[in-house]
Amino acid sequence: MRISSTLSMYIGRHFLVSFLSCFMVFLFIVMLFDSIELLRRAASRPEISFTDVIEMAFFRLPHMGQETFPFAVLFGGMSAFWRLARTHELTITRAAGVSAWQFLLPVLSLAAALGIFHVTVFNPLASTMLTRFEQLEAIHLRGQENSLAVSQSGLWLRQANSVGQSVVHSRAVLQQGTDVELTGVVVFVYEGTDRFLERVDAEYARLEDGFWYMRNARVQKPEEGSAAYEEYWLETDLTLTKIQDSFAPPETMSFWALSDFIETLEEAGFSAIRHRLHLNALLASPLLMCAMVLIAATFTLRQSSRRGGATFVISMGVLTGFLLYFFSDVVYALGLSDNIPVTLAAWTPSGVATLLGLGMLLHLEDG
Repeated sequence: MRISSTLSMYIGRHFLVSFLSCFMVFLFIVMLFDSIELLRRAASRPEISFTDVIEMAFFRLPHMGQETFPFAVLFGGMSAFWRLARTHELTITRAAGVSAWQFLLPVLSLAAALGIFHVTVFNPLASTMLTRFEQLEAIHLRGQENSLAVSQSGLWLRQANSVGQSVVHSRAVLQQGTDVELTGVVVFVYEGTDRFLERVDAEYARLEDGFWYMRNARVQKPEEGSAAYEEYWLETDLTLTKIQDSFAPPETMSFWALSDFIETLEEAGFSAIRHRLHLNALLASPLLMCAMVLIAATFTLRQSSRRGGATFVISMGVLTGFLLYFFSDVVYALGLSDNIPVTLAAWTPSGVATLLGLGMLLHLEDG
């Protein structure tokens, strides 16, 4: 028997309302605790107002909401299925000849659509707002002097030293282990933040402990002639860790911009494992949402006649969410350390959760 469009819309509406309710509750809880944490961090800075803290928490909220999105689908599915099972609507539906797989189809379709919405619309919004949050955090809570940008024209890096600040440009970068080597280097040195001091052109530069070691350098100063040096040292406070941390985190990159940024990053000579892992995890999002629906159905479809059904549903939902979060972190860590392929690391949690949900439903319904 084919499920009617009216029944599909009815079941889908129940799921969508439950999902939105759970998602709003999660966002409220996240906003509350994030605001408290930011207030704690701002307690030693009297110049930061309460409005500034709320503004930072608001800009960070969509990013945190992305983390709760799959769990909102899980708990929304559990809530919808348990309510339908408790009122015996699912029993009547089955008596009419509709199998569990048929009335799960509209919910799975909605879950996949939510996953696509999460990747294509919600993620770009969250990444843009997270970028603004990090700017506000840097202004109000952190004094960050170093910044780095990678574009098709090469590497651009701003650093600080005892004289003032410097802007470093390089056509190409080579990272070998803990060594960072630049070729085609141009450095603009400033006294303070705005008074130009000198320009340094070098064929090669290597980051050492506390300075850049340059070869075949030419130094030009205002109203003075240029001087050539076979070896030249320029003070810096940069380290390899600081350089890597200065890259735009993948969470601040829109889904639509990630592929181009990964290509640019690798052309510049830096590793893009974090960004590739994030991109593949986003692509796996629709599958993960469907897996959450299957797991939700597993725990709720047969709980209508049991005492303490609500307690069982909630406890199993929390346990499943915790195990999935822990498992995802472990697999992602293996991917970041390059112990397993990035694509495998990103798709494994979604794939395992889907197979687990399908297997348990097959056992319960057809076993």
